[in-house]
Amino acid sequence: MEADPVLLARFQFAFTIAFHIIFPSFTIGLSAYIATLEIMWGWTGREHYGRLSGFWTKIFAVSFGMGVVSGIVLSYQFGTNWSGFSAAFGNIIGPLAGYEVLTAFFLEATFLGILLFGRNRVPRGLHIFSAIAVAVGTAISAFWIISANSWMHTPVAYEMRNGVAHPLDWWAIVFNPSFLYRLTHMLNAAYLTAGFVVLAVGARYLLAGRHLDEARTMVRMSIGLLFVLAPLQLFLGDQHGLNTLKHQPIKIAAMEAHWDGSKPGDFHIFAWPDPANERNRFEISIPRGASLILTHDPNGLFPGLTSVPKQDRPPIHNVFFAFRIMLGIGFFMIAAALFGGLLLWRGRLFDTRWYLRIVAQTWWTGFVAVIAGWVVTESGRQPWMVQGLMRTADAVSPVPAATVATTLAMFVVVYGIVFTMGMYYINRLIAKGPQEQLVRPPKKFSAGPLAAAKGDA
Repeated sequence: MEADPVLLARFQFAFTIAFHIIFPSFTIGLSAYIATLEIMWGWTGREHYGRLSGFWTKIFAVSFGMGVVSGIVLSYQFGTNWSGFSAAFGNIIGPLAGYEVLTAFFLEATFLGILLFGRNRVPRGLHIFSAIAVAVGTAISAFWIISANSWMHTPVAYEMRNGVAHPLDWWAIVFNPSFLYRLTHMLNAAYLTAGFVVLAVGARYLLAGRHLDEARTMVRMSIGLLFVLAPLQLFLGDQHGLNTLKHQPIKIAAMEAHWDGSKPGDFHIFAWPDPANERNRFEISIPRGASLILTHDPNGLFPGLTSVPKQDRPPIHNVFFAFRIMLGIGFFMIAAALFGGLLLWRGRLFDTRWYLRIVAQTWWTGFVAVIAGWVVTESGRQPWMVQGLMRTADAVSPVPAATVATTLAMFVVVYGIVFTMGMYYINRLIAKGPQEQLVRPPKKFSAGPLAAAKGDA
């Protein structure tokens, strides 16, 4: 049987984006943590903040490098595998992707060098400013990428001329109807991802009795962050879901395996959707739960999958099960964060070893949740490349299936090598732990990093 080039092109892009996204989702949050450590080190003069900053900066640099390597190919794939999409919508997607490079990547790359190699070579205030600039740069990068991707889900402010989209209002394009919901949800997910990695590393050091000052700081700071952000993600996700219901109701129907829109929707804790017979074979459900969540009315109605033809429905199993993976991990994060906050308040956080053993093994939760969320988002948009405007089958390049399969195999091999080497080095850094830094002891400052830089000059 001849391979489907559209399916292979989709699988290739899915593989590369799934591999790539784990690194930005980590470095966005980690850069903010490093900037916080640098500020606290400069403010308090406590050296363990400096040791932690240097430790996590090395891990950030490795992750950033793997993110750059894995992300470069994504831009090329728009030309090699998705030339139909590029020709029709390049006038809009191209500038948004270019703004990410101009405003974010250059900022990150420039100041990352100062952050990595300038610790004992530049004024203290400049070093702190570099950490802040890198953190801001990672957030700006997310801003533009999410904006471009959100426009593909909720396209506005364009006109089609001879099959080519032309922008009419850049403000409306950038701040398209789904953008702010998706940006806040993604940024919060990135901070949660980094928070659980820091928590896991700190818990491991506490259990091993190593680097205790740094470990207590890592655990305390991460619990303080997660205690706020984990419950907040539930609210942000709910708002994102309501926005999706407004603009992409069939995606919501797939997430809930909701077939008949004439009846209130149950929330299926577990089910096995049967697309051929347009029903669920097995259900463990909360009656009318989906209607209550989505319409705030247990008798509320929302469109079902049968409201559109079969060819306009997304792959139900991908969306349904990925959503439940994301949701399950999210509720675990909330429980872990709230219980950790209770232990911190009662002064027992560092001594409750069973809790530390659990969180020491949960470094992976944020990464899996992010990937599952992107599966929901992108699979749920199918069969559309740009919602309502271009089908995925029409966006693909006329490239033979064998060629796509060959490059996919090469990506798997190369990415496997890069990932293995990167993870090996990161694990070596974690095993080594925070080390004494050969730096000038910082003086306390009160007028901000720029004043400190002036004082050092």
